[in-house]
Amino acid sequence: MQIIKDRKIQEDGWLLLPEGATVPDEADVIVSVARWNRERDALLRRAGKTGVVVRSDESPLDIVEPSSLPLIAIDFPKFSDGRGYSTARLLRERIEYRGELRAVGNVLRDQLFYMLRCGIDSFALQSGKDVQGALEAFDEFTVTYQAAADERRPIYRRAPRGA
Repeated sequence: MQIIKDRKIQEDGWLLLPEGATVPDEADVIVSVARWNRERDALLRRAGKTGVVVRSDESPLDIVEPSSLPLIAIDFPKFSDGRGYSTARLLRERIEYRGELRAVGNVLRDQLFYMLRCGIDSFALQSGKDVQGALEAFDEFTVTYQAAADERRPIYRRAPRGA
């Protein structure tokens, strides 16, 4: 499967495991927050890397040792559910998570620019969506007014001052 990461199309090396599935030793896997918190020591001893998926009804504040995770995926269950945006901002700004934040689930082209502004840096679009065409979403807006995870200063702080 292809994803967008750092505004480039890449092959995805991560496997999103359903709850209760056997964890392969060599593969890079994404597990639930509950499984990570329960089996963290065993998951860290594996040869493969481990990431966590935060569902829309879960808080990122419940993740034990998030800084030890190379990837945190944020689930967007449907287009109209905006809780993932808040989750991303919490992870970047309050928890100060610096690893990869990935949008998964119902991820659509129209949302990519806004997800990027919240601190998400990789995107797994829904199956069948045009990944190449989705790259254009990042260039549709050239000026932002508000401060966000990608630019902490609002426009009036970025504008040059007259003498």
